[in-house]
Amino acid sequence: MFLAVVAFCLSFLLTPAVREIFLRLGVVDHPDECRKLHNRPIPRVGGVAIAISYVAAFAILLAVRLRAGIIVWDTFPLILKLAPAAALVFVIGFLDDLVRLRPWQKLAGQVTAAVVAYYGGIQVLGVGGHHFMVWWLSLPATVVWLVGCSNAVNLLDGIDGLAAGVGFVASTTMVIAALFQHNVELALATVPLAACLLAFLRFNFNPATVFLGDCGSLFIGFLLGCFGVVWSEKSATVLGMTAPLMALAIPLLDTAIAIIRRFLRGKPIFGADRGHIHHRLLDQGFTPRRTALLLYGAGTIAALLSLSVSSGRFELPVIVVFCLAVWIGIQRLGYIEFGTAGRLLLTGSFHKLLRSHISLRSFEENLFSAKTPDECWVVLKNAYHEFGFHEIHMQLAGRSYREECPQYKPSYIWRIEIPLSDHDFIRLGREFNVGTPQNTVAPFADSLRKIFDLKIPTFSLSEPLDSVETLHGIASVGR
Repeated sequence: MFLAVVAFCLSFLLTPAVREIFLRLGVVDHPDECRKLHNRPIPRVGGVAIAISYVAAFAILLAVRLRAGIIVWDTFPLILKLAPAAALVFVIGFLDDLVRLRPWQKLAGQVTAAVVAYYGGIQVLGVGGHHFMVWWLSLPATVVWLVGCSNAVNLLDGIDGLAAGVGFVASTTMVIAALFQHNVELALATVPLAACLLAFLRFNFNPATVFLGDCGSLFIGFLLGCFGVVWSEKSATVLGMTAPLMALAIPLLDTAIAIIRRFLRGKPIFGADRGHIHHRLLDQGFTPRRTALLLYGAGTIAALLSLSVSSGRFELPVIVVFCLAVWIGIQRLGYIEFGTAGRLLLTGSFHKLLRSHISLRSFEENLFSAKTPDECWVVLKNAYHEFGFHEIHMQLAGRSYREECPQYKPSYIWRIEIPLSDHDFIRLGREFNVGTPQNTVAPFADSLRKIFDLKIPTFSLSEPLDSVETLHGIASVGR
């Protein structure tokens, strides 16, 4: 209790002081009328107050020599090993707040900190009931977990009070789990963080007067990741990291959705957008306050489920309920990327699309290998119907080639023409409403132009233009 009170008071006093200092220094976040909802510059390094308060609370506890301070002294070697990792994450975030580091620089710093934490004793030893027997499995799992937690809280920090509030819910959950497990070390580590965040919310909840900044969100996420590993080591469940994962469900789920969504759209993974969970809720008409409170509630429910799993009771039913709730929540958020991808998989369109792209790659290789206009025509004649076309006419190197499928209806044909040079072209015709995938038409046309740009200079006219040879045939291929 002493540790919590000291941390709360320090954070409550230091946050406005840090806010005023960096406001005068001009280290602020400016509104942009897009992703940022505030209407005036706000200091963005509130994490400085949290980090100082968290460390100072331990220092004061050690100085007054209470019984809890003796326990801290007993675990001091472990604390010393973890301190450099946490400090490195904080410094990386602080530098990003000041000078805007590149994504790879931030990631490299976080990975380094995770490796330091691993050798300090924070080690993921198993996932889903499977224990890692070798370090080269445990180390990558630990790095992925810690880096993932750090960035998850960082990405969630998009509206007033959201990251700090969800962090408070998660840290409080870990305090309760520590008390149930009689894990005094974990309780002592998490209590001051929860107290610091609660005090910080006084200034960070909507309308916020100070933001966490990367130094705060990365620091909080990294500590929560470390505490989750310690929690899992003494959990009664056989499912390893399941309970901590559920306790951090909101930030981790938001991060996972962002990565998958950007991958499906072909966007940069580290790019910023307005597709996060809180943005979707805002677009559905929720105010920033209601959005934050709604996600607090969702985080609390996930936390209660994680405590149930941690106790070793009703593990599988709880996990099923949790997964079902996540699925329903994603559906209600209306992400079109997931619905479209699901329909592609369920209807077999994905398989057709994959097959079309494989056919396109094979066609490109065959056409590139052709040496003469006649060889090029053979490749085109054997391939054009596979891409949904019903007629083809090619003018190349003074020769004219034409082919069409039987039983097609000219009145239902639409055509495209691909100019290859001043005199050469390829004209393709296709019936409306055919069943073959239409999303290969543009790639097919682009491939033709790209390859023939390289080939045409190597061709020489075999006959003068006034004695053009016309090859006309009817393909025996049904639709």
